[in-house]
Amino acid sequence: MRQAVVDVTGRIRERSSMTRRAYLARIDAMLARPRGPERLGCANLAHATAALPRADKLSIVAARAPNIGVVTAYNDMLSAHQPYERFPAVIRAAAHALGATAQVAGGVPAMCDGVTQGRPGMEMSLFSRDTIAMGTAIALSHDVFDAALLLGICDKIVPGLLIGALHFGHLPCVFVPGGPMGSGLANAEKTRVREQFALGRVDRAALMDAEAASYHSPGTCTFYGTANSNQMLLEAMGLHVPGAAFIHPSDGLRDALTKEAVRLVLANAAWPEAARDGEARFLPIGRLVDERSIVNAMVALLATGGSTNHLIHWVAVARSAGMVIDWSDFSDLSRATPLLARVYPNGSADVNQFQAAGGPGFVIRELIEGGCLHDDVATVAAGGLADYTRIPTADAGGVAWRAQAPESGDDTIVRRATEPFSEEGGLKLLTGNCGRAVIKVSSVPADRWIVEAPALVFDSQEEMLAAFATGALERDFVAVVRFQGPRANGMPELHKLTPPLGVLQKKGFRVALVTDGRMSGASGQVPAAIHVSPEAVAGGPLGRVRSGDVIRVDAHAGTLAALVDAGEWQRREPATLAPAQAEANGHDLGRELFAGMRKNVVSAEEGACTWL
Repeated sequence: MRQAVVDVTGRIRERSSMTRRAYLARIDAMLARPRGPERLGCANLAHATAALPRADKLSIVAARAPNIGVVTAYNDMLSAHQPYERFPAVIRAAAHALGATAQVAGGVPAMCDGVTQGRPGMEMSLFSRDTIAMGTAIALSHDVFDAALLLGICDKIVPGLLIGALHFGHLPCVFVPGGPMGSGLANAEKTRVREQFALGRVDRAALMDAEAASYHSPGTCTFYGTANSNQMLLEAMGLHVPGAAFIHPSDGLRDALTKEAVRLVLANAAWPEAARDGEARFLPIGRLVDERSIVNAMVALLATGGSTNHLIHWVAVARSAGMVIDWSDFSDLSRATPLLARVYPNGSADVNQFQAAGGPGFVIRELIEGGCLHDDVATVAAGGLADYTRIPTADAGGVAWRAQAPESGDDTIVRRATEPFSEEGGLKLLTGNCGRAVIKVSSVPADRWIVEAPALVFDSQEEMLAAFATGALERDFVAVVRFQGPRANGMPELHKLTPPLGVLQKKGFRVALVTDGRMSGASGQVPAAIHVSPEAVAGGPLGRVRSGDVIRVDAHAGTLAALVDAGEWQRREPATLAPAQAEANGHDLGRELFAGMRKNVVSAEEGACTWL
């Protein structure tokens, strides 16, 4: 085991000793109660089973057979979630075959960041995570279930479901993915057309054709953004059926994997009739997710150049299980984690090509062998993390697994730990008089890891886009886009800034972005110091920056600094959010309903939680 992994795990354990102990005590108290049907009054139980077929009622009430609660993020606007429409029927049938029952306990909202990018709705995106967590809690609060299956894939949905499930840590849980869409227009070509449109060289029709060729069918988008990073992290935490992440929705194996999820969740609920192969045990999610599995998720993110959004989300996930992590933990692990994958935006491959080259299983095997992962963790599969190094295949009895090939199927996409793309992971912590921030460097050209240039300060992304349209940005500069943090406006992704900044970078200008907002999981070619904390609206240091100040973004040294005399810096009064902009941030498209979240949210480094 690499020493940094041991050290970070140890300090998380020590730092979290009191909160983790209290969390586990709450789980034990919940488990000391009678089983679901037995702790309900007759009227309660009658309500819970009123709509069920008679056989299911008898199964729950008389036979006391286990009842699985299904929490689904189905809607048919999200391509990734459209396949979930038919999953409940598959799950019910599989549960019946194993002597159990299953009910859809509730649905949770699932918004598409691709639809809301650059729109007011994006200001509710981050808060949708905690809304989903609360929706999960409401679904499971009926308290009639012995286990839960969680159906979700995309950006805020998986973290929200996981946060919600961990607040029901006494329940065995398995996550059920739906798989990616088939490969469409190459991501590099899509980016080229977007940049051409930003330059006015192609029209809206050409842009629409390119976008429609990229996003074209049911399934997850095929770039390695937040949604697909979610799937990688769940594999590394052992919360999926092994190898389930990137099997297509239309592949016959998908239904077999969903049925296997039913079998596993029942096996983990110690239901012996469902575990005929001797796997019966009791493994609630709150015990499964410990400091070792959290570290495994962090390492898997770093080894694959995954989404920066998870430096917020997994902090919140850890807190939900009584553990405290911070960006220094990510930074220390990154220095000890080899970069093993090149998937767009960190390379040209999409997730289908990543899967074909070995996928999550190959990466997990290499990380185990390289001493980067804890392989002694509990997982929903009885064989432990080693099971997640294998490849699922269709079998007459359902699913079988085979071993990975010794070598990568394509070493331009995934590599052995002994021959990594880089000796370090894809994320860096930046600190300095501008605050604490993170930067994704796995896809940034090596000659752009340091940018030192005058600041151009904008109080909204619209201001910066307007400046680009007039040609005012044809120079070296660091764009400081502030008042984009969680308290200011919900911390939207600023992905619409990627094409113009990419255009300017390709023209030879030295440009970078510094913001207290977020960037999309699909961003990365332009150096971006993001999630700056504390945020400007809370008096953070970006409020002291003035246009013309020289800003140094240095990913090698890990610094983010305004090169301003220290006395002058301290004398400056931080800028404040204009009243008109603050008013606009709180109205239209439902933003009024999230005022309480904006008021109560903690910092990005604390997980941007609204419930602490």
